[in-house]
Amino acid sequence: MKIIDKVYVNGEFIKPYGTKVMNIINPDTLKILGEVTLCNKKDVNYAVKCAKNAFVSFSQTSVEERGEILQSLYEAMSKREDELNEAALLEYGSPITATKGRTKFAKNTFLVAKKQMEEFKFSSRLEDGTKILKTPIGVVAAIAPWNANYTHICQKTAFAIAAGCSIVMKPSEYSAIQTQILCECFKDANLPKGVFNVVNGIGEEVGRYLARHKDISLINFTGSTKVGREISAYAAKMIKRTILELGGKSPNIILDDANLDVAVPMALTIAFSNSGQACHAGSRLLIPYDKLEKVSELLLKALKNIKIGDIRDEECYIGPLINQVQFDRVQSYIKCGVDEGAVLLAGGLGKLEGLDGYYAKPTIFIDVKPNMKIAKEEIFGPVLSVLTYKNEREAIKMANDTVYGLAGYVSSLDIKRANKVASQITAGWVYINKAVYSGKSLVPHVGAKQSGIGINDIDDYTQFRIIS
Repeated sequence: MKIIDKVYVNGEFIKPYGTKVMNIINPDTLKILGEVTLCNKKDVNYAVKCAKNAFVSFSQTSVEERGEILQSLYEAMSKREDELNEAALLEYGSPITATKGRTKFAKNTFLVAKKQMEEFKFSSRLEDGTKILKTPIGVVAAIAPWNANYTHICQKTAFAIAAGCSIVMKPSEYSAIQTQILCECFKDANLPKGVFNVVNGIGEEVGRYLARHKDISLINFTGSTKVGREISAYAAKMIKRTILELGGKSPNIILDDANLDVAVPMALTIAFSNSGQACHAGSRLLIPYDKLEKVSELLLKALKNIKIGDIRDEECYIGPLINQVQFDRVQSYIKCGVDEGAVLLAGGLGKLEGLDGYYAKPTIFIDVKPNMKIAKEEIFGPVLSVLTYKNEREAIKMANDTVYGLAGYVSSLDIKRANKVASQITAGWVYINKAVYSGKSLVPHVGAKQSGIGINDIDDYTQFRIIS
């Protein structure tokens, strides 16, 4: 049993004012891993006070000083990489290969932020001598989701530090063990006191209070669009800046000239990425109407090749859902799809047999109509909706028929044509003939429509100051 009864604030692990205790449950085995003591409003007030005090001096540090800190964070996290992998495996049920990839991505964020900071123009001059400064915005309230807890903690923290801001982090309460190890890494890196502070707690209580705190200058939230709307409302009322990475219902268009033997299996991995618990998941597959029979055949064949359940197996791709609430949510959408008249090609209601955890059956619906709930709302589970189109113009219109705009995918043998289609999809990021970004350049993460605001780079954590 792992007992987490302290939080990392002002450079120390201290007892929180809060006394509520929550069990930490392994979603793969349903066994209790430990318990975490949750913070309350007093803890938030103290953490923000410490961050505000730290900001005074930290905002004046040099690029070189902050570069050393970011390098130290990378090195400290590298030393605990195996422990972080194990924690995510147990606490989140993420298959080991995906877990290892996220851990490497998380620690590398500190180096990415360091490089961007070293190339960033914090000051410039106009011809008349006017100085334009980009100064750190202040204390940042950062709220991380459970589906990639320490990845988001590292992303938000790295760029805030690079800009010279201090942070109060509200991590996912479902990921307390991961957060604890990460905080130990931060302490080992000798981070200046008060620059990074953590308040464990429920989003509706601690997260909401933190985001509304009068001494917070910027709210960086990753989570549901519903909560993002709420944050936007009170941020506007208090004139606070926001960075919001929200939900998605990403379209995956397979054009009529695509290699189906490649595009269809890839479409399934895109849809079931992170067991479907990913905002960028391509959960709407758009195919030519005359290819439905062939695509259905290939989807069933590809599904047989996807390993499920043994999360320590390097080839395992789908693990359990995070908890009972999420499992029930996914079940309700599957039932809704059946009730609305979509045809089940695979999967359906109920748990996977032979597994103890929150394992939903990987589900594929065909004959899905654009107005169906399963085609419009984010399910956040291994559920794929297959829709058909008659021509390219209809495919683009169908792809954009959503309130979301996080990601999109296009498959075609004609790269010029694929680029033309991709440029017409209203989304922050569109991938052509691939499932994830494979380049080496630093590329911002953006969202369109109700999928987000801001790009989570140094610019977002600064404000202009003109000296003339």
